[in-house]
Amino acid sequence: MSLLWDGLLLDCRLATMAANGTAFGLVDAAALGWNDGRIVFAAPMSALPGRPAALARTVDSAHGALVTPGLIDCHTHLVFAGDRAAEFDLRLNGASYAEIAKAGGGILSTVAKTRAAREDELLAQSLPRARMLLADGVTTLEIKSGYGLDFASEAKMLRVARRIGETLGIGVRTTFLGAHALPPEFAGRQADYVDEACIHMLPQIAQTGLADAVDAFCENIAFTPSEVRRVFETARAHGLPVKLHADQLSDSGGAALAAEFGALSADHLEYANAAGIAAMAAAGSVAVMLPGAFYTLRENTLPPIEAFRRHGVALAVASDLNPGTSPLLSLRHAMNMACTLFRMTPEEALRGATAHAARALGLTDRGVLAPGQRADFVVWDAGHPAELCYWIGGALVRRVVVGGRQAVSA
Repeated sequence: MSLLWDGLLLDCRLATMAANGTAFGLVDAAALGWNDGRIVFAAPMSALPGRPAALARTVDSAHGALVTPGLIDCHTHLVFAGDRAAEFDLRLNGASYAEIAKAGGGILSTVAKTRAAREDELLAQSLPRARMLLADGVTTLEIKSGYGLDFASEAKMLRVARRIGETLGIGVRTTFLGAHALPPEFAGRQADYVDEACIHMLPQIAQTGLADAVDAFCENIAFTPSEVRRVFETARAHGLPVKLHADQLSDSGGAALAAEFGALSADHLEYANAAGIAAMAAAGSVAVMLPGAFYTLRENTLPPIEAFRRHGVALAVASDLNPGTSPLLSLRHAMNMACTLFRMTPEEALRGATAHAARALGLTDRGVLAPGQRADFVVWDAGHPAELCYWIGGALVRRVVVGGRQAVSA
């Protein structure tokens, strides 16, 4: 083991997000040291065990700037072909969802484009979106499938997601979302498609090792609780943890269903009921807030934030980046919307995009600046952590480090 650390950053204002009794886990006049991709020091400079030059190969100063854990976007649909900007225009010119779908729009238009795209083409279309998230401070992100809806296309999406992580040197967790929508070849045969997903697709996905988790869309326009239960039972049989799009448009009991299977998270949750929230608290499932979809769909029913607080349910925040309902290319903007629309506090929003987002992905090695954690951190052109939620847009990132290495964004 090296006698010198790989790097040491002096004169930081660390928002460690550790539960140290101070807001944001703030440590002023601090230093951050790392070695072999892990944090070895995150404390006041006065506690350094020696002269900086004798401790690390590279010593820099943050000149008082804010340093946080790398942001974690724990819910995205980032891999897809094409876009749906034309539908956005049609909606604002009075077209209904049904009219758009009848004209070949909606989720199935994204399915058709994604199926038709070659793997390299799909990677080329998706990489710029990942780069934008990285440029905004995201060092780990989750990417779901769900726009393929057959084994070959779903596997292609998951391979592209893995390649994004390899190309950019960031953390990527992949999620199989076969139960996202009904593909056109199964029109009128939803039970048969659930058979296909559970008997053929999911076992093959598990065998290839392409997915880190399994998700489903439980809603009156998607899959029923009984159908989702079958998907989750299959996932459990193959040793895969689950997540759930739950109670977004109606109270379908999704929060309780997620908790029943010990889900890593339940996401959206605008219509979650009291029993479901209590069940999530007991199961330790994270509630992932997705204000981008709430904003785009112009929803009116707010998620029950106060009930989640009262029950001690961890709150995460994610972009929900997707072509239809949340074309949002900034996790920091999602944090702002979580504050302004959902009345989360800036500390809740930042914790929701770091420590709690890590929990929502089943990760214990990131999301907090502490010895032993991955050396994923961001140096911001900001002095106080609330600024990350306060400023709407703009470039605040000064430096992004992933696993102890300067991030590659181009």
